Amino acid sequence: MGIRAFIRDEIFAKLLRDRGVLIVYDPDSRYRDLCRSMESERVIVVDATEGSIESREAAMKALPAVALTGPKQRELLIYVPARQPHTDEAKQVDPFAAYGEFGAVFPGESSGNAFDQICLKFKPDQRDEIRRLFDQDPSPAFELIDNVGGGLKWPTLRTLLKVESTRDILLALLAPTPAQTEALKGSDLWVTEVRALLEATLGLKLKTKGKTLSSVAEELWRYLLFSEFRFDLPGELPAALAGVPRAPDAARALVEDLCDRLRGADWSRPTYVERAEAVERELDLPALCDGLEDLGVRDTFPFEERSVLAGAIRALRERQLDAVRATVRRRERSVWSDKGESREQWDLLRAALALVAACDDADRQLGDHVSGLDSLIDFYVANLRRVDQLQREFEQAAGDHIVPDEAMAAVVTQARRCYGALMGKVQPVFTSLLETAGWPPAGRLANAELFDRHVAPLLKESGRRVAFIVVDALRYELGVALAGQLGDGDAVEIVPACAQMPTVTPVGMASLLPGAATGLSLARFDGGIVPMLDGAPLSSVTQRMEVLRSRYGDRFSEQVLKVFVKDKPTIPATVSLLVLRDTEIDIHLETSPDTTLSLLQQMLKRIRVAVRLVKVAGFNDVVVATDHGFFLNAQAEAGDVCGKPAGNWVVLHDRSLLGEGTGDGSNFTIPAERVGIRGDFRVFAGPRSMAPYRRGLLYFHGGASLQEAIVPVLTMRLKKEAQPDIATANVVLSYRKGARKITTRLPVIEIRVESGDIFSQGTAFEILLEAQDRKGNVVGEAKHGGAVDAATGTVTLRPGQSEPVTLRMVMEFEGKFIVKALNPTTLTTFTTLELETDYAV
Repeated sequence: MGIRAFIRDEIFAKLLRDRGVLIVYDPDSRYRDLCRSMESERVIVVDATEGSIESREAAMKALPAVALTGPKQRELLIYVPARQPHTDEAKQVDPFAAYGEFGAVFPGESSGNAFDQICLKFKPDQRDEIRRLFDQDPSPAFELIDNVGGGLKWPTLRTLLKVESTRDILLALLAPTPAQTEALKGSDLWVTEVRALLEATLGLKLKTKGKTLSSVAEELWRYLLFSEFRFDLPGELPAALAGVPRAPDAARALVEDLCDRLRGADWSRPTYVERAEAVERELDLPALCDGLEDLGVRDTFPFEERSVLAGAIRALRERQLDAVRATVRRRERSVWSDKGESREQWDLLRAALALVAACDDADRQLGDHVSGLDSLIDFYVANLRRVDQLQREFEQAAGDHIVPDEAMAAVVTQARRCYGALMGKVQPVFTSLLETAGWPPAGRLANAELFDRHVAPLLKESGRRVAFIVVDALRYELGVALAGQLGDGDAVEIVPACAQMPTVTPVGMASLLPGAATGLSLARFDGGIVPMLDGAPLSSVTQRMEVLRSRYGDRFSEQVLKVFVKDKPTIPATVSLLVLRDTEIDIHLETSPDTTLSLLQQMLKRIRVAVRLVKVAGFNDVVVATDHGFFLNAQAEAGDVCGKPAGNWVVLHDRSLLGEGTGDGSNFTIPAERVGIRGDFRVFAGPRSMAPYRRGLLYFHGGASLQEAIVPVLTMRLKKEAQPDIATANVVLSYRKGARKITTRLPVIEIRVESGDIFSQGTAFEILLEAQDRKGNVVGEAKHGGAVDAATGTVTLRPGQSEPVTLRMVMEFEGKFIVKALNPTTLTTFTTLELETDYAV
C-alpha cells in the first residue's frame, strides 16, 4: 500500500462511511487528484477548483442523494482548494462550511491530519527518515514518502503474524487473533525484533524480561494508553503520575492512530475496553485525577467520561451550543457508549441541547408571526410544533434518567426554563389574537366540520369502506409523528384543524359527529355541562356511538382500538364505517403523566397496526382525528397558578370557564358565540398564560392554547394489498460477547442485519426491539436516542449494518426474559435473544 492508498482508504473513505459527507480543504492542492479518483457509483465528488458557484450548485443537487441519518444511499466528497475556516466569521463567507456542521471535515481540528503526521502514521518505523525529509521539503511528493526506508524490516514478526505493515504488526501485538497468538507461542526469536520495533516507533524501551506475548502486551498497553491520556491532557499531570513511562511527542500521531483503530474496530474493541479498565484501576487514575476539571476530549479511559460530560453541561449552561454539539458528536461513537448509564446521561444532554436550540430559533422568529391568528397558527404548524415534539422527547429522556445526579438535574432545569420562557411569550400573543379574531379562524377546518367534510362524502360512494380512528388527546406534533409512520406506500395527508372550545373530552368527541357544525350546543347540568346534538344529550360514549348507528345502521361498527388490535376480529362485509376508539393517551397522562411518555410509542404503534389490519380487511380509506391536544407542564414553578376572575363560573379541567363574569389582567373573557360555543353559557374565559387554575398539574387540556386547540386530521387512501416483499434478511441480536445475564437496567443490545438473499441488498429493514417476559408482557423497550427513532421507537438498518440499542427495563421486573426483534407493522418476529436479570442488590 502506498501513501495515496493509505490516505484514500484509511482516512477519506472511513470519514465518508461514518458521516456521509466529507469536505477536504487543501490549500496546497495536494489531494485533488486523490479526491477525484474516489468518484464512483457510491461516492459523488464535487471539485470546487473551477469555481465556487458551480460547485456549490453541484453539492446542493447531490445532497438529496445522501442520507444524513439512517442507512446511507450515497456519499458526498467536496474538494475545496482553500484553507479550512476556523472562526465563525470565516465560516459565514465559506459556501461549504455548512456541510461541515453535519458531515466530516478534513483536516478538521486534529493535528494528526497534518501531512507530516499522516506520513508518520503510514511509516511509523521510519520516523527519523520522515522527519529529515520534511525538514528538507515541507511538501514532499507522495513518491518520496513511498520510497522512504527501502526494504522491509522485522521479517520474523511479518512471517509469524502474517501482516505486512509496521502498523499492523503493532496492532497484532496489542489485539492478536487466536492464530497470531499461537504463532508467537512457538518461538521467542521475535522478542528481539519487538524490542527494536517498539523503541523505533513508540520510544518504548521494554522493561519486562519476559519473552511471552502476554508480558509484552501488558507493558505495551499501559504505555500506549497512558501516552494517549497524557497527550490529550490540557494541563499538567498529577505529581503521582509524573514518573509513569510515556511516549515522546514525536510518536503522538502513531499513538492516537493506534488507539483510534483499537477502539473503532469490532474485533479489537472488547480487548480495548478490558485493557483500558485494567490500566485505569492499576494506576488509580480516578482518584489521582480527581482534582482535574479538564481531561481532554479523547476516549482513553472510562473515568474521563464524567469530565467530558461536565464540560458539555457547563457549555450548555453558558449557551455555547456549538461547543455542546461538537462534544455530543464526538461521543456518539464512543467506545464507552455501550454502558447504559452513560448513554442515558448523554441522551438526556442531547435531548436538552435539541430543545434549547429549537427554543432559541423559535424565539428569534416569533416576532415575524404575531400580526394575526392565521400567521401564528401557520408558525405553530411549521415550527413550534417541532419545539413541542422536542419538549416531549426531552421529558421522556428526563423521566428515563434513573440515577439522581446534581449535574443532570441542572440540565433538566435549564431546558425546562428555556421551553417555559418561550411558551410564556407565545401564549399571551395567542390569547390576545383570540380575543380579537374569535374561534375558529375563517377558512380553517374546524373539528365540528370534520365528519361532514372528510368522512360522510366517502361513505356516499358505493362500496367505499372507511375506518374512522378517533384518538383522545392526540396533539398536533404526535399527529405529525404518526403520519411519518403510516406511509408504507399509502398516500397520507395531515392538515391542522381547530378543536371545539372548550377543549375537554366530552365536547371534543361530540364535535366529531355528523351535524356537529350546526347542531352541537352545551347545556348546564348538575353544576357542570352536557354536550347536546340537535337537543339530544351526549354525555357518554354509548350515546355518541348511537348517533352513528342510527344514521348508518348495519353499515356501522365500532371497537376499542386496543381490543381490535389484540383480537383482530373479522369485520362483516356490510360494514362501510368502522370507528376505532382510543383513550389511552388521555387516561394515562391524566393519572400518571410522569411515566406515560414512554408509552406513547406503544400507543402510536397500535394505530399503525390497526391501519394495517383494516387495509388487509379491504377498507379503502382511513381518517384519524382527535378531540383536543394537551400541554406538558413539567417546567411549571411553584407559583405558576392563575386566579379565577370575578363572576359565576363553571370550571372545566382547570383551564377554562363558562358562565358570567369579566376578565382581568390574568384572564381573558370572550362572548361564547365568538368561539363557536352555543347553548346556556354567555361567556367563555381562561388564563392568558399557560398557568392552570390549580397547582401541581404536570399535564392539562381544556383551555385555549395552540397545544390544546390545534389538532391533526390524517387522511389515507389505502392501496390494494401488494404481494409480500421477497426481500428477506437475517436479524442478529447479541449482548456483550454472548453474555446471558444483564447486570444493569439499561443493557445495550447489538442489532445486526445480514443479507438473507440477493434481493435484500440495499433494502432498509425497520426493527422494533422489545423485551418480553414468559407471558408476553413487555418488560423492556428501546430507549429513544442514537439510532432509535424518537417517534416510532424503531431502528432502520440495511444488510451489513449494526447498531447498539439501549433497552430500558421495567424497574420492578427481575427474572428471565426474551428480547424480540419485531416487524413494527405486522409484529412478526425476526429473531429473539434469551436473557436473564442479575442485578446487584
